Amino acid sequence: MVEDDLNVIKILEKIVEDRELGEITGYAKDGIEAINKIIVYQPDIVLIDLLIPNKDGINVVKDFKNVNNKPVFIMISQVSSKDLIAKAYESGIEFFIQKPINAIEVENVIKKVNEKLEMQTKLNSIKKLFDSNKSNDESNEKNYEDKIISILQKIGILGETGSRDIVKIVMKLVENKQYKNDFTLKEVLKDYGSNTKTVEQRIRRAANVGLINLANLGIEDNLNEVFLEYSNSLYSFEQIKLEMDYIRGRSNKRGKINLKKFIEAICLYVISD
Repeated sequence: MVEDDLNVIKILEKIVEDRELGEITGYAKDGIEAINKIIVYQPDIVLIDLLIPNKDGINVVKDFKNVNNKPVFIMISQVSSKDLIAKAYESGIEFFIQKPINAIEVENVIKKVNEKLEMQTKLNSIKKLFDSNKSNDESNEKNYEDKIISILQKIGILGETGSRDIVKIVMKLVENKQYKNDFTLKEVLKDYGSNTKTVEQRIRRAANVGLINLANLGIEDNLNEVFLEYSNSLYSFEQIKLEMDYIRGRSNKRGKINLKKFIEAICLYVISD
């Protein structure tokens, strides 16, 4: 935890411990101390305030932006400036929680991050299994898988259950060059047998979370690179705009996804240089 208010530290500590959200490895009250302790303790998650002495939270996060095995940063701050919040996301935070602290919100966010970390661990384990006996073709497969994972991570759905199905399906389509044909979802999902509908629902839910995440990103910063890149390729920008209007309370209609377009677009990203 990186926070200069002892009362806030005690509140967060109680939430984490009472709700069994993880183990607290250390505390820091300013930015310089935070960097040193993060390097030493190598935590999975860092709860960090924006306005801390010596070096603010945004710059602390930036220092770890290009570091391998960096922690997931959750910013908890009373700052309400949209510009500062946008800068916080650009620096590399995963979530922003507004003070005063809401225990349920903190719990939900940490649980969601833990799910993503668990998913990443599982995916890394799968990748290691493939890495033991790599041929040139297998190296290409690893590259494809990395690209899929990267896309899912950017749109914030790597922790969703359906993400595993998306990785499997896109890999199959790419390896068999099926993406070049006018495939149907029924053909793609036939290997799942009686579980076809369940799998489709999982994928649809994951894709829909991506749409919602991009819509929120567009509201915060419509020039964000991830928003510009994927809002009109994986989805229809018209549907993203509908979701943005829904979130703003301007419309009762929500954005919809075209699952075939979504899968097709990921395939095209995977095979591109």
